[in-house]
Amino acid sequence: MLEAGTQSRIYAGLKPDTTEANLRIALTNRTVADHLACLTPKPGDAIFLRAGTVHSLGGDLVVFEIQQNSDVTFRLYDWDHIDPKTRKPGHCKSIRLWPALIFRKVGQSGDTSGRDNDPSGTRELFQCEHFWLWRLRGQSPLTVGAVDLPRVLVCIGGEGQVEHSSATYAVGKGDVFVLPAVIGRVFFGRGVQ
Repeated sequence: MLEAGTQSRIYAGLKPDTTEANLRIALTNRTVADHLACLTPKPGDAIFLRAGTVHSLGGDLVVFEIQQNSDVTFRLYDWDHIDPKTRKPGHCKSIRLWPALIFRKVGQSGDTSGRDNDPSGTRELFQCEHFWLWRLRGQSPLTVGAVDLPRVLVCIGGEGQVEHSSATYAVGKGDVFVLPAVIGRVFFGRGVQ
C-alpha cells in the first residue's frame, strides 16, 4: 500500500457463511459488499491474495500490484457501474466460493511481520511459486540482483540511482528497471525504496 486515506478499504474473499444462493440474491439487490471480507489498509502494508480471489480496492488507495499477465478480468459486481455495451451492471456468471484467505504484513509502524534481512532496510515480503517480493529501503547504496536470475526494480518513493558497468541511471518515484539475468548485481542507492 503506497497511499491510503481514512476511507480506504480492501475487499478480499467471501465471508465464511456466503453461499451461492445468497450471493445471487446479493447481486440482485446490490448488497455484495455485505458478503466480502474487508480490511482497512495502511501505507506500508503488504497483502497477498490467492489467484482467483474476489477482490476490490477503494477509497483513495494507491497500491503497487503484482499480478499474473492476463487479458481477462471477471467482474462479479462492479459497484453499480453500467457496461456501456450491454447497458447492464457488470458481473460474471461463475465464481469460486472460497472464503477469504489473506496474508497481511503490517507496515512501518509496529511492524512485527516479514523478515528483516539486514540493517540497510532489506525486507522479504512474500515468496510464492511465481515470484518473490522484497522491499529495499535505505540511505546508503544497496547491492541488488543476482547472477542468472532476472529482477525488476520499481522505485515507490524517494530518488537515487542505479549503477552498472560504469554507467549511472537516475531513479525517481515510479521508475521501473528490468535487470536481465545476464546483468547480475547492480548498485541501487541514495534514499530510495
